[in-house]
Amino acid sequence: MWHWRFIAVVGIFFSVAVNAAPVGLIKIDGAIGPATASYIARALDVAAAQHDECLIIQLDTPGGLVDSASKIVQSFYAAKIPTVVYVSPAPARAGSAGVFITMAADFAVMAPHTRIGAAHPVELGASGGVEKTDDVMKQKMENDTASFAQSIAEKRHRNVDWAKSAVLESASITAEDALDKNVIDFIADDQADLLKQLDGREISGKTLNTAKATVAEIPMNSFEHFSQLFLRPEVMFILMLMVIYGIMGELSSPGAILPGVVGAIALILVLYMSAILPVNVTGLVLIGLAVILFLADVFSPTHGVLTTGGVIAFFLGAMMLFSQAEPGFGLSLFWILPATIFTAAFFIFVVGKGIRAQFKPAQTGTGTMIGKTVNALSRIDSQGGRVFIEGEIWNATSETPAEAGQPVEITGIAGLTLKVKPKN
Repeated sequence: MWHWRFIAVVGIFFSVAVNAAPVGLIKIDGAIGPATASYIARALDVAAAQHDECLIIQLDTPGGLVDSASKIVQSFYAAKIPTVVYVSPAPARAGSAGVFITMAADFAVMAPHTRIGAAHPVELGASGGVEKTDDVMKQKMENDTASFAQSIAEKRHRNVDWAKSAVLESASITAEDALDKNVIDFIADDQADLLKQLDGREISGKTLNTAKATVAEIPMNSFEHFSQLFLRPEVMFILMLMVIYGIMGELSSPGAILPGVVGAIALILVLYMSAILPVNVTGLVLIGLAVILFLADVFSPTHGVLTTGGVIAFFLGAMMLFSQAEPGFGLSLFWILPATIFTAAFFIFVVGKGIRAQFKPAQTGTGTMIGKTVNALSRIDSQGGRVFIEGEIWNATSETPAEAGQPVEITGIAGLTLKVKPKN
């Protein structure tokens, strides 16, 4: 009888295993960037290798880099398993780049009271206001982004007109309106409801079996966590300050070594990050100009005029340093104002005093005697003589003889003998 019981147990286990299909899950909370694109691409590979029914991407983002969103869309298109983007929990949003990611999924789902939209590309100028000077470039950017949204909507059979309006008119709608307008597939109250509604749906010839699915989250690995924290405008800005402070500190205190090493390492990291993050060249130029003005004021008696110009150039450069066409990748005044004040103080009180000290005449030691005038204690000629200076009697020589009591000027020092000349 034992073998029948064994067969029954195996049958029950097999039945449970069949019904409990695995489902992968990742959570994206924050701006879309290179780390996000890398994380999603890897999660898709992991989920496919585990033979998951699908991969759920729980999304809450204000937006991010369009380039990163484009890579995520490409990953969705090439995925070997169905993709589900779930905008949750309330009041989560899929803003800007999140619109493209949501609409590109095989199944676009939102929780009640969430929102999607506002994918219009916005370029901010130096003052923080919308830049309107280059209408041609603005139109090109809008048309390109609108075409990107349209291509996604057409491929996934979603509302093309709304997709374009999200870009061209900054349209933003709630989950309920998104369902009515065929922007998403359905609304799910929670994860359990999501799995229930996904069950039985067909995509690319595959019918999903998720009603009793076990959900396993695929976490970020160490490199992705590091990239997410490291590849940020704020980090690059701090590294740029380290470059400036390190190199200037080395110049003001030659031989310190450590500031120069730190500055050089920070410079390499800045160059690497500038190829990934949306850096504005104009901002870099203005910050470079600020450094030049700060240094120039050290050597020029401008009564702070150049320093004032440097402060203004640095502030504007920091404002323009990162292209703010996408939310989540611009510097706030919380970073810019303290950095501007600290940098100005650094150049005025540290670099300025350090460089000036290198050009000041010696204040102590034998070098301070050169140029001073004293009276000869005895006759001084090329063979020798004596002078009294700073409480000591020194041997002295002079090419032009000087008599005792005659004023002589010290012109040099050779060992323990002073070189002097008669002073008229």
